[in-house]
Amino acid sequence: MLKKVLIANRGEIALRVVRACKELGVLSVAVYSDADAHAPHVREADEAVRIGPPPSSESYLLGNLIIDAAKRVGADAIHPGYGFLSERDWFARAVREAGLIWIGPPAEAIAAVGSKTAARTLAVAHDVPVVPGTTEALRDATEATAIAKKFGYPVLLKAAAGGGGKGMRVVRAENEIAGALDAAKREAKNAFGDDAVYVEKYIEGPRHVEIQVLGDQHGTMISLGERECSVQRRHQKMIEEAPSPAVSPELRKQMGEAAVRFAKAAGYTNAGTCEFLLARDGSFYFLEMNTRIQVEHPVTEYVTGVDLVQWQIRIASGEKLTVPAHIVPNGWAIECRITSEDAANGFLPSTGRINYLHVPGGPGVRWDAGVEAGSEVGLFYDPMLAKLIVWAATREQAVERMHRALLELTVDGIETSREFHLRVMEDSEFRAGAIDIQWLERRLPSLLSVDATPDELRTAAIASALIADAERRGRSAVWTGATGGAVKRTAAEPAPQSSAWAQLARTEGLRDR
Repeated sequence: MLKKVLIANRGEIALRVVRACKELGVLSVAVYSDADAHAPHVREADEAVRIGPPPSSESYLLGNLIIDAAKRVGADAIHPGYGFLSERDWFARAVREAGLIWIGPPAEAIAAVGSKTAARTLAVAHDVPVVPGTTEALRDATEATAIAKKFGYPVLLKAAAGGGGKGMRVVRAENEIAGALDAAKREAKNAFGDDAVYVEKYIEGPRHVEIQVLGDQHGTMISLGERECSVQRRHQKMIEEAPSPAVSPELRKQMGEAAVRFAKAAGYTNAGTCEFLLARDGSFYFLEMNTRIQVEHPVTEYVTGVDLVQWQIRIASGEKLTVPAHIVPNGWAIECRITSEDAANGFLPSTGRINYLHVPGGPGVRWDAGVEAGSEVGLFYDPMLAKLIVWAATREQAVERMHRALLELTVDGIETSREFHLRVMEDSEFRAGAIDIQWLERRLPSLLSVDATPDELRTAAIASALIADAERRGRSAVWTGATGGAVKRTAAEPAPQSSAWAQLARTEGLRDR
């Protein structure tokens, strides 16, 4: 077993790795920028090393500083978490060349699947189904037009080195090709330093389903089943669940075998994820492989009983996998990404101090967070604050449990995505599992609308008058209680999170002090 692991990350994933290390009897070392000096992961680790100022380009993205820190504290391995340098083959190689152990796949495997076109080529060569498309970057609009005619519209232009929807354009007619290609190449160049773009057939209304794989250094590679990741906004996942309501045991077996076949072909070890599009007719198509632990790994842990982060460390230590090759999902798990965004205001980032935090509890509830009461939330990093995960015996029960847990969650001081997630849990289509990767974009206007009753509007109007009066007199804001009686809110109490009041407060330009 490894003796000391440096965690090249921050926030909830850094704390998650710290906890895994503690349970394995491994020492952990946190790194931090000045913005994170008082973060939970820094406090909970056995040691901590400052690596720079807040911008990630001057701290978390500087591989040489991270490797130097690992050597300085005598760490024998580096865990990259997700994001930042986790999928950079050059960093994995540099870690290895520095005499340290990389807790992840070999640099060569990362490089082999890092380009979407290279990954497609590898998939085709090993009988893994892919969406019809090109495996070479497009030369120009003339070539793109010819290929689009062959496949039939609509088609999708995608950045070869991309991710997160950047460098991606849907083209539905020939006269859109040239402009869309220029825009995709320009965006890809700005985001990834590579303007290579390829084209594939656009599948209407598919689901985004991914397969978790785990492989040791002794030739064993297994699938741990699927995750449903279709609730997305602008290609960013917001809610994930395991298993998928659309995947049968036979389909799970087929997708798992395809993922294992691809991972073996790439020379993969450790934890990884193969992402697929699942069409309405049950056919599935390989998209890409994520060569790291996923944000949504807890839902797989819940339904399989396998601690993926511990196994990452154990595999890097040279251990053989002892996980059964065929695991049947037990129950249902759902994860909501709690972000510092104001969903009702175009998901604008929200910054400030978390004055009060009440975390949900009870049976089957897990809270993975990188913040606490007193944390300062800025604009330097991703807006994800925490992940709220629940488990129950059935999907219906898991949805109800998540709804209950969200009602218990209170974050005072900044806007969060809590209200948005509540509305999704209440949505009839989501409850029926009738979702695809375009579902949220279609449904978002109705999810964010406020349907207040006359009594709620009257109560909100009274609240507005009381708040305005308090504002004029420079005093603490006053809110109305459930029965309309005025009560003064103290600092120790959470702010009300009624969507009707929030809407009125935004309309009136008011805020609770």
